Amino acid sequence: MRIDTGTDDLHARLDDGVLTLALNRPEARNALSGAMLEALSDQLGKAELDPVVKCVVLTGMGNAFCAGGDVKNMASSSDGTVGVNTIDVAIHRQRVLQRATAGRLFKMPKPTLAALPGAAAGAGLSLALACDLRIMSAGAFMTTAFARVGFSGDYGGTYFLSQLVGSAKARELYYFSERLSAEEALRLGLTNWICGPGDLAERAAEIAGRLARGPTVAYRYMKENLNRAMVSEVDDCLDLEATHHVHCGQTSDHREAARAFVEKRDPVFRGV
Repeated sequence: MRIDTGTDDLHARLDDGVLTLALNRPEARNALSGAMLEALSDQLGKAELDPVVKCVVLTGMGNAFCAGGDVKNMASSSDGTVGVNTIDVAIHRQRVLQRATAGRLFKMPKPTLAALPGAAAGAGLSLALACDLRIMSAGAFMTTAFARVGFSGDYGGTYFLSQLVGSAKARELYYFSERLSAEEALRLGLTNWICGPGDLAERAAEIAGRLARGPTVAYRYMKENLNRAMVSEVDDCLDLEATHHVHCGQTSDHREAARAFVEKRDPVFRGV
């Protein structure tokens, strides 16, 4: 089912519990626009609260995932102005957009998957890394890119990259902005899967479908456990795991899964 996002810069479809959000500026390698970010923020906010949405897939149209900021437009205002906004207004606006997009992909209590048909650069890389899982076309690549255009980085990339590869490697990737092939990204743990260019949509749909059919309540608490583990003390993680584990044991999904195990069949989860 096609969803009207209010702009052609972002396409959205909801099928069998999987919400697919496709960045759609292929002529600019899906560089971010104001309309795209507003629509992405809106759709992610709705998806977080909609019980019909079980999994979110973020991808790009054409041969790229997302080139990050629109450098050509930046060049047209190279005097450093921020349009009609003051610096403080511009900073606040970006903070709100970052939390509503990258932040929500990372924190929403549902699995998120980035499917990369091509380049993920700058803020585009940040959005991909904000997702729980990533799948890349064999010809795709990743790059922080910020140093090449005199930026320090945004949309959470410094946090996500440091968590995934460690501080020293993250610094190297930010300082030098080298390209990482899909194979190198897999070796570093920045992607979970690589597939042939013609297989990306089918393989991403297969993974997302499996997540959408999974135990919704358990996934919600798994994700919170895993996110908290990145910044919490071990006792905090142990306590949170205990609370969530006992709660999951009271769900219908757990009882169904236990019966299915005994009956040697696949469970049918209902998200309750």
